[in-house]
Amino acid sequence: MPPVFVLAIGAIGAAALVKLLAKESRRVNEELDATRRDLDARAPDPHRTLRRDPATGEYRPLDH
Repeated sequence: MPPVFVLAIGAIGAAALVKLLAKESRRVNEELDATRRDLDARAPDPHRTLRRDPATGEYRPLDH
């Protein structure tokens, strides 16, 4: 097989591999972004403060 054909087949294979890796990278990043959004939605409000319950002495979130 002439070297030009070997190089062409190698270039085509490399391009296909790059395309596959880019697609997989986008899929993983979308999954991670969705997980981060879910975690941020469930995170407690950073502006909520705790107030001590005088009856029990326990700290509870301050209801606004």
